Amino acid sequence: MRPALRARRRQTARPFRTTSAPNGPDVRRRNGLLARSRAFVPLSLARRSTVAHGAWVPSHKHRGGGPVDGRTKPDANDRSVLRGMRVMLLALPAICDICGTTLMNAGLLLVAASIYQMTRGALVLFVGLFSVVFLHRHLRLFQWLSLAGVVLGVAVVGLAGAIWPDEKKAPQPGIETSHAAMSDAGRAIVGVLLIAGAQIFTATQFVLEEWMLENSSIEPVEVVGWEGVFGFFVTLLVMVVMHVAVGRTDTGRHGYFDMEEGWRQMMQERIWTSSVLIMISIGGFNYFGLSVTRSVSATSRSTIDTCRTLFIWIVSLRLGWESFKVLQIVGFALLVYSTFVFNGIVRPPLSSLRHDEEVEELLPEPIEHQ
Repeated sequence: MRPALRARRRQTARPFRTTSAPNGPDVRRRNGLLARSRAFVPLSLARRSTVAHGAWVPSHKHRGGGPVDGRTKPDANDRSVLRGMRVMLLALPAICDICGTTLMNAGLLLVAASIYQMTRGALVLFVGLFSVVFLHRHLRLFQWLSLAGVVLGVAVVGLAGAIWPDEKKAPQPGIETSHAAMSDAGRAIVGVLLIAGAQIFTATQFVLEEWMLENSSIEPVEVVGWEGVFGFFVTLLVMVVMHVAVGRTDTGRHGYFDMEEGWRQMMQERIWTSSVLIMISIGGFNYFGLSVTRSVSATSRSTIDTCRTLFIWIVSLRLGWESFKVLQIVGFALLVYSTFVFNGIVRPPLSSLRHDEEVEELLPEPIEHQ
């Protein structure tokens, strides 16, 4: 698995819930920019905590790209793309992360949580394509066929949501939303397209990180820390600009870009309590995930992580948030199978497509953030 892609992964947003305002009707937690600013604070501390606990073990030394020992001086002729002020380039993958997560947040408001999680599987498609175009990787025939299977699987999952939309996603009383006039099928299609389109930004982020780590001696975990810093300040800057330009206007007040409204909503007990619980959950997910990687392998961790989507779907069914759809299961199974074949976890069904050499995975370990 690529070291850059293994260095980090942050990608899921949790479903926005409805909560009661102190002096008004129910409101939806809609200020995504203000919520996003929290995500980069713990990331900026990643280097200290990860190194201190020995959770990060670089695995790219076999490619001659290991991190520089802190006790040695770097070569004066080092052509690192991140040398000096060039470290500002790490703001680019941070911006991609912001754009991707924002689109996924918007898509999550329109579809069920399980469809959201399944549609994210389209990531392998864009990572594969971008790796070929920009990093000059070579994909075998069975991997190209696997990418076609991924596209088909995502399409089937989206089709299931469009044909049998869940009533639980209907607009709630007291909440003004631009989605009210949209049909259930239309909302499902738009939601799937937003989530799938967000994977383009995520794949771009992966490719940028891959290129930077291959052309510099910086430690992968240090990349995480710098991206957290840049992402936090970029988010704050965008928040202020959009609040001044849109949030303070009559049409933008109490909307997505109103910082005052976003802060008021975040200060409500139900929201900040759930936010803390989400951060604890994500921290536990990453800690135990890294433990599995050290004890078994990254491939095993990726395989086990697939069960998370299935678990989300089962819980959603149990809570009545969505209905059982056979077509959704078919699409998810096709998506998972194609991804496993692409990464070499499962052998291709035809002997003519099989290869004796080890398949190098393009997808990262699933490291999450809020």
